[in-house]
Amino acid sequence: MEHPSSLRQSPVALLVGVVALVALLTWLVGWALPLVIFLIIAMVMAHEFGHFITAKRAGMLVTDFFVGFGPVLWSTQRGETRYGVRALLLGGYVKVPGMAWSVPVDPAIESRTYREASYPKKVIFASAGSFMHGVMALALAWGALAFIGAPSTSHVGVQAFSVWQGHAETVAQQAGMKVGDQIVSIDGHTITNYAQPATLIHHSVGKELTIVVDRNGKDLTLHATPVSGTTLKVAGKSLPAGGYIGIELSELTVRSSLLGAVPGAFAEIGSLLSAAAHNIVHVFSPAEFSSLFHQVTSPAAATNVKNQYTRPVSILGVTRLAVQGANSGVGPLLAILIEVNIFVGVLNMLPILPVDGGYVAVATYERLRSRRGVRHHADVNKLAPIIYAFVGVLLFLFATTLYLDIAHPLPNPFG
Repeated sequence: MEHPSSLRQSPVALLVGVVALVALLTWLVGWALPLVIFLIIAMVMAHEFGHFITAKRAGMLVTDFFVGFGPVLWSTQRGETRYGVRALLLGGYVKVPGMAWSVPVDPAIESRTYREASYPKKVIFASAGSFMHGVMALALAWGALAFIGAPSTSHVGVQAFSVWQGHAETVAQQAGMKVGDQIVSIDGHTITNYAQPATLIHHSVGKELTIVVDRNGKDLTLHATPVSGTTLKVAGKSLPAGGYIGIELSELTVRSSLLGAVPGAFAEIGSLLSAAAHNIVHVFSPAEFSSLFHQVTSPAAATNVKNQYTRPVSILGVTRLAVQGANSGVGPLLAILIEVNIFVGVLNMLPILPVDGGYVAVATYERLRSRRGVRHHADVNKLAPIIYAFVGVLLFLFATTLYLDIAHPLPNPFG
């Protein structure tokens, strides 16, 4: 029997080991990879926590709540639940007895098994993981809008200055304009879209323009006189040479208020949910299976730009993209985490075992087949061929995408 003092020391030893591993990874590959790994593990455990807390609230017996799989590195018993960490940090799990009718359970705990729970409690328990992904995505989207911001079509600013042959500075620079200035108005015309400044400047050769810019929250009035020599495309048509002051425009990133970010976050999540559903249909289509097989067997197909931007990625590919995003800034990293949460949440609710949506489907079938006082027990074994086929599909997707992410990784989308 293990001495109590060693039980108290084991979490410390585990923590020291984790810190040492993080320090080693940071020294070898930089800070982004350890951060991304931590965030992915945190997302997985938030998923499992959703199952855990809803099972507890429903009165189910939760015997295990673990991070990882394989050999136990550390565990502790708190009440009726064992908490711990296992060696392979590839996920996590919550164990509730009675997830299938055919598995024998001690009669003493039968009343607290999953299978004895009411239909609403089963559905809530099974859906809680995907619900947590939705909550995380919504929270991240809100934080991104409130603290980082998003490009706004109605806020146009100076991204860079063009090269003006024979001159050290462009007209805009001579007028005092700087990169990052938001163009508020030109000659009294309030700027509300990207095309307005170019059009107004184009038609004002030799005419001094009064340009109001917002610089660090303060309005400044500048004066610039466009020179002749540039063409402008409007609605696909080239206009004659017109005014030029030498600025390159872009949509500015604008932060929302804490309250104003709420509807924006819901709108973004709604759009991503629709996109995720469409992407899942695409991923499981025969055409995509054929394309993945072709890419695995043909390097030319694997490096085709169109194929690379439409193919699914493995967990390795997701991690690489997240690391690249983190190195580019907080915004790109959050965008990837939001999309991953939404995609995993939707995928996990497919109505087929072994994913959580399969348990919802089985519970719903049992509810529909039950009669007053007589609960119907679904024979899940009859679904074995379908389950094995689905698992086979998942293994094919895992193997092909992992190979492609190793042999032909996607180009860095963040430059």
